Parts: sequence; C-alpha cells; structure tokens
Amino acid sequence: MFMLSCLPMRRRSFLRTATATALFTGPTNSLLALERDNRFRRQIGIQLYTLRNQIRKDALGTIKAVKEAGYVQGELYGFPNCDPMIKAAEVVGLQLHSSHFEWESVVNPGDKEFTDFRKILEKASKVGLSHLVIPYLHGKDRKTLDDYKRTAENCNKAALLARKQGIQLAYHNHAFEFEPKEEKVSGFDIFVKEFTPEMQFELDVFWVKVGNVDPVGLIKKLKGRVSQLHLKDLRKGTKLPSFGGLPKE
Repeated sequence: MFMLSCLPMRRRSFLRTATATALFTGPTNSLLALERDNRFRRQIGIQLYTLRNQIRKDALGTIKAVKEAGYVQGELYGFPNCDPMIKAAEVVGLQLHSSHFEWESVVNPGDKEFTDFRKILEKASKVGLSHLVIPYLHGKDRKTLDDYKRTAENCNKAALLARKQGIQLAYHNHAFEFEPKEEKVSGFDIFVKEFTPEMQFELDVFWVKVGNVDPVGLIKKLKGRVSQLHLKDLRKGTKLPSFGGLPKE
C-alpha cells in the first residue's frame, strides 16, 4: 500500500515508470529503484496501518525498518493517540505528512465521547501534518443517502476549520460507498456532489475496484479533487478481509 502526497505529478508518467521498473527488476527491486531513481520518489510513502501488528509490538524497530527499506514518508493512523509512532518517526527521520484519525470527531461532532476536532487540528499542526484523513464510516452512519448527506455536511464544515490551520481534510473510501441505494444513487455519488472544494478524497484504488468501479476512470472524473492515492494489488479470487483485517495472501 502506498500513499501519494498531493505534490504535483503526472499520474500517467508515474505509472509508466513504476510498471516498467517492476517488469524488469521484480517487486522488491522495483521499490528500491523507484526510491533511488524516480523523481516522484518523495511522494511515495507507506500507510503504517499495514504494519499495525508489528508497530504494536515494537514501534521504533518497525519504523526504523521502514526507513531502511527506502521509504521517505509514512502515513499515521489512530491520531491523535499515536505518540509512539510519532516519536519513532522523529528518531529515525521518517517524514510524516498525513494521518488517519479519530473520524467520529467529524462525522458525529456533538458526541462528547470523542476528541474535539479543534484539538486534533491543534496537535496535527504541532506534529507538522498537512493532511488528515477520515478512514471509515460505521454502519449506523451509512444506512441511507441522508446519512451520507449529513456526513458530507459535517465534513465540509470540518474541512473549512482544517484549511484555516493549513491542513487538508480528505475522505478514504472502501467499497461500501459505491453500493447503490435509493434510485440507484450511491453514497460516493453523494460525496462527489456534496463535498466542497475544501474537502478532498484519498482514493483507495483497491476498494474502488472491489466496488465495481474503474479506478482510472474515477481518477479522471475527480481531477483536482484527489489529494492522495492508496495503491495495492487485488489478486483475482482473493477473499476480502473485514474491517481491521488483512488478506491471507
């Protein structure tokens, strides 16, 4: 899984380089070659949630290994409650620009159980993050199109607050957003229609494909509205994991 920051780049040029490198050198060497030779290398990072089990046991050792593997940046998860990762990244020199965070603070802003979004923004600024990403929606928040409309409204309000702090707010998709609901309109359709320019997408091409949507076509449709991409393989026949799980393959 990769995180591409919103620095300017031509997607086609990146994919052409990445594909050619992979064909001639194999997956492991291709990563090293991209890191060493590709002019977009500083835009390529790793989503640290992928390594959550290892990080839970040894944050410093795991993030040190990530840095030694050639990654320049990583995307946090669980913000603002992820100090061990932040400290480890600081020690080894791994850049942190983005994080998934306690999303209920935006989706359900009146719920006192969760950290106030303003406090999350304050800490994000101190850490030096430029992006915060809503990583998920619980089932109760996505039953109807009205639920999605309410979420979009709350996201737009939060995105304005974030923009004032110099932080970009984005939404990370899974496959459920593409399920048609009333009148064959999907939750993702609502987000595309209702999100203001201040609110962006962190597009996960794996889940887009699982949702029976063409990732390339969607990227073109959302031109100028995608701040980051998550890239990972989808092998035909792979049993899909539940939330919080990983495929066996």
